[in-house]
Amino acid sequence: PHISLQLFHTEEKLGQAEKTELDAHLENLLARIYRQTEILLQPNPSARIEEFFYEKLDKKIPSRITNGELLGQYMQDAANDFGAATPYGSTLMKVGEYQRKLGETEREFMQTSAISFLTPLRNFLEGDWRTISAEHELRVAQTEFDRQAEVTRLLLEGISSTHVNHLRCLHEFVEAQATYYAQCHRLMQELQRELARFPNTFTVTPSISAGPSGVAQSAMPAAPHSKAMEADGLKIEEVQAPAAGTRKAKVLYDYDAADATELSLMADELITVYTVPGMDPDWLIGERGNQKGKVPVTYLELLS
Repeated sequence: PHISLQLFHTEEKLGQAEKTELDAHLENLLARIYRQTEILLQPNPSARIEEFFYEKLDKKIPSRITNGELLGQYMQDAANDFGAATPYGSTLMKVGEYQRKLGETEREFMQTSAISFLTPLRNFLEGDWRTISAEHELRVAQTEFDRQAEVTRLLLEGISSTHVNHLRCLHEFVEAQATYYAQCHRLMQELQRELARFPNTFTVTPSISAGPSGVAQSAMPAAPHSKAMEADGLKIEEVQAPAAGTRKAKVLYDYDAADATELSLMADELITVYTVPGMDPDWLIGERGNQKGKVPVTYLELLS
């Protein structure tokens, strides 16, 4: 237990929040100390293997006589043969006695070392060290989990601002679309005006129909201009309503006439509209009672 506490304290100082290469190095050093201690206490590899099997089989290791005890026994046996009363025999007997005592001391040292040092070290390597390593790995995993949890919390706290940013982006997208379609509409109007300036080889009376939005559109190309119907010199008083092709239209917005050729409009009122050959497709002739003048198509909703 004393060794376990000391090694645990050392490990705590060496390893901080995670298991490092230094921890593995320390484990390797402890294992080498254990193996070398085994060799010191029992140099005979065959004897070490035998003791290993006894431990695994959970059996008591038999007491084994040491080399010193064996040497002392041989010396004393020889002394008896030579004669214990002779100078050589008595000396050999005394040396053999102390060799046996040295062997007994060696056996006691081996037993004490195994109980007080080798067994606790082995138990630490196989038990406490594994627990310490597992605790380190758990702390590493907990630290990583806490870090990820903090990142997730910060992301969740930023969700509201993210929604605001996405909402702004959505508004900008719709605004860009509106600008795009407005530019397309302007370009198509310019194209219609350009086409109206080209002379045609045929004369037709275009029919006016409402598009998908209810705004009047010209379904046929404009007829050639006549001198009396020039865009800059249209004489409204000379324009006569065709026998067929007049329609009722609802005014969508108020409109103030720019000059005497145009008719002012008021939202939601009903007027009669028609077109004449050579007229700009963006305009119609509108009549309200005895008032007559040009009106913009985009301000009208044609009725059936």
